[in-house]
Amino acid sequence: MKKAISSFLLILVSMMVFGQENNQQNTYLNSAEKMLATEGNLLIGGYGEVHYNQPLSNTRYNNGKLDVHRVVMLFGYNFDDRTSFVTEVEYEHVKEVYIEQAFLQYELNDFINFRAGLLLVPMGIINEYHEPTTFHGVERPWVDKYIVPTTWREIGMGISGNIIQASLRYQLYIINGFNGFDGAANFSGNSGLRGGRQKGAESFMSSPAFSTRAEYYGFSGFNIGMSGYFGKSQSTLFDGLDKSDNQTIDIADSSRIGIAMFGIDARYRKKGLQLRGQYYLSNHSNTNQYNAFTNNDLGSTMTGGYLEAGFDVLSLADSKHQLIPFARYSVYNTHQNTVKSIQTNQAYNHNIITTGLSWKMSRGAVLKTDLQWIKDNSEENYDPTLNMGIGVMF
Repeated sequence: MKKAISSFLLILVSMMVFGQENNQQNTYLNSAEKMLATEGNLLIGGYGEVHYNQPLSNTRYNNGKLDVHRVVMLFGYNFDDRTSFVTEVEYEHVKEVYIEQAFLQYELNDFINFRAGLLLVPMGIINEYHEPTTFHGVERPWVDKYIVPTTWREIGMGISGNIIQASLRYQLYIINGFNGFDGAANFSGNSGLRGGRQKGAESFMSSPAFSTRAEYYGFSGFNIGMSGYFGKSQSTLFDGLDKSDNQTIDIADSSRIGIAMFGIDARYRKKGLQLRGQYYLSNHSNTNQYNAFTNNDLGSTMTGGYLEAGFDVLSLADSKHQLIPFARYSVYNTHQNTVKSIQTNQAYNHNIITTGLSWKMSRGAVLKTDLQWIKDNSEENYDPTLNMGIGVMF
């Protein structure tokens, strides 16, 4: 992990140096942001992806998995020049329905927007830019799935904006936190905090959490972001609790943890070259009490990151299409640190190599294929998987 962090910082500095040719704006927009930037009253958009995953083995047969992973419809409405509403309705695996975003935005001035509703937590790249045409590889990076964890959305309110003169975008929200305990533990050493996402579905809050992100895009082709999330997990044991009952309060306190998550990411694109990297650190307090109370093995620190490089070979021919071979090296560890009462599980420390090809036949349509090798530190060999898929965004 230390080598990966050092490599990420070295590439980050190099990207900043290469990007100092001019101060051209280099922002990224996801589907909701594109909708907010579009004129008109009623707006419709969407994205979707279909996947095929085939485990490979020399010694055994494995069935492949085919899945309409998600089909998403976005609807927006501009009430006037300042007031807008955006919602994102997601169908997963054909049979599951979710609301991924649903927020009202009011433009206070050129630099400040007020937002309230179901919001994407602005942590890292993929949690906000998860449309299939915006990233390489058939599946979203595992780091973003188990450390962030994508797609992470909660109900709250706050401000966002773009200070063009400073080449700076920012977001600052107060939101409900993870559901850490609702009669059973929702955190674990294996999946980290992922099971605690409330997703706006009859969410409850025993204490608020805070999320913030800033992106600087003042260097040509270069974008760097820093993210943070701070708060305590939620617990149903606080509902109706007598504030003078110290013994019961102590029990309730054992059912929640404190979370301080930090992230840094960078993206660089110049002609056909595309580079990106991310690193996350999530520190958890009170895990000794939480694990003892829930008979669980949640780590006190989780880390994860990746480095990725791709090159559009058709950029050399000035083509309207893009053909991008890429490679990504990822590491994540949900047991980076544990309390003394919990033994570190090497099966939670993962190394992933992904290499593949993205063919963007149009701006909003992509055909993807990749080979992915996965290994945890309890294994000697990598397990390979062939992935193929299509993705659209409009």
